[in-house]
Amino acid sequence: MKKTFKFYISLWGAKIVAGMLKILRKNASFLPGKVAITMCKNFLGIIEKPEIIIGVTGTNGKTTVCNMIIDALEKCGYTTINNRLGSNVDAGIASSLINGATFLGKTKKQVAVLEIDERSSIKIYPYVKPTYIVCTNIFRDSIKRNAHTDFIIDIINSAIPKESKLILNADDLICCSIGPENKEKVYFGIDKLETDVEETNNIIRDIRTCPICDTKLKYEYMRYHHIGKAYCPKCSFKSPEADYLGTNIDYKNSTIQIKTKNNITEYKLISDNIINIYNMVAVIAVLTEFGIEAQKLKEIFDEFKIVETRYSEEEVNGKKIIMHLAKGQNAIACSRTFDYIKNAEGKKAVMLNLDDYFDAKESTEDIAWIYDTDYELLNDDSIEQIIVGGVRSKDHYLRLLIAGVPEQKISYELKEIDAVDHLNIKKVDKIFILYDVYTVEMANKVKTKIEEKIKQS
Repeated sequence: MKKTFKFYISLWGAKIVAGMLKILRKNASFLPGKVAITMCKNFLGIIEKPEIIIGVTGTNGKTTVCNMIIDALEKCGYTTINNRLGSNVDAGIASSLINGATFLGKTKKQVAVLEIDERSSIKIYPYVKPTYIVCTNIFRDSIKRNAHTDFIIDIINSAIPKESKLILNADDLICCSIGPENKEKVYFGIDKLETDVEETNNIIRDIRTCPICDTKLKYEYMRYHHIGKAYCPKCSFKSPEADYLGTNIDYKNSTIQIKTKNNITEYKLISDNIINIYNMVAVIAVLTEFGIEAQKLKEIFDEFKIVETRYSEEEVNGKKIIMHLAKGQNAIACSRTFDYIKNAEGKKAVMLNLDDYFDAKESTEDIAWIYDTDYELLNDDSIEQIIVGGVRSKDHYLRLLIAGVPEQKISYELKEIDAVDHLNIKKVDKIFILYDVYTVEMANKVKTKIEEKIKQS
């Protein structure tokens, strides 16, 4: 699109706003873009973008995948425009492009790596057409934000650029339905695991019948929720074969092999959590399609870690404290975290702090997601204590009782920091602190108090 006088005024105004926010030590990740789009509605279409754009979308894992892609590209010498410090909606994308552009609207970077909110697709894709689009997965998310998977898929498919190369999760039949008119698609997945089953006991399964003939789907194996290898017994519908297949996962030696048509390469695992292993395979797929050779990727992954705001471990006087993100109002994300805790070794305590303070001053009014979440996974002999904090603590307490967790194992407090007082350090080897995306600061305060309690015990 041709640069207009209105565009230049919008760009300069947005850059001034960004400069003022930086002077005030504020995050200029949303407002500059909002100013630009308000002043010039097609601003996103006019501002110059790097020749190669990598878009990352999906319900869970977007931020982790984006961060790994950005870090890998920068280790390879590429300069990137990215929105890893800010918003993944249209204004956030605009802010990132503004930050990476000159005062004449020319891009200063080689590659754009952009996390793209699913619902914002219709506002972004008409103007920003990624070379590659990675979809991590599609699950039921917050009812308040994203409603049902059919709703989200319809939004994405209505806007997705047909020229983009799609990199999709082969083990997610909903994710695989993205971009029916896109000619270029590759798939990533993980081979059958010893822990896979024929039927899952998860509350949520977002696809149960064939989208072509409505026959009940059958699975060669199931991993969790609707993730696995499925087929329709009546028609040709089935899970696609993975072009990038994670196989021979060795948790003891922390390695995974990625099998492609041309070779098999062994990588160091970034995590023993299956969700992050999927994220890792997705990143390897997109970077290989981008053109980075397997040996270089292997070297890069030797240095990778999960972002500490998502997951971190620390040992204090022989007790391990584990900080683990569990997105509030997201039943799938919380269920996967609960499953990870259940399968972890040792005797454990869980600090459950899942109120979402972003949506309201104290908490969301909608608690339906609590009953979609598999709290039953926390009803395990290895979990000695579950301590709930927050204004919705009584709701979580009730849900834990419904899940069959013995009452004597559960404590709750309205203030998360006060909940630490209930922790019995002597009974456990590990303390898991679960927190929401917007409550990292609170979680760190809880962690500090636990550290002090351990040192004093």
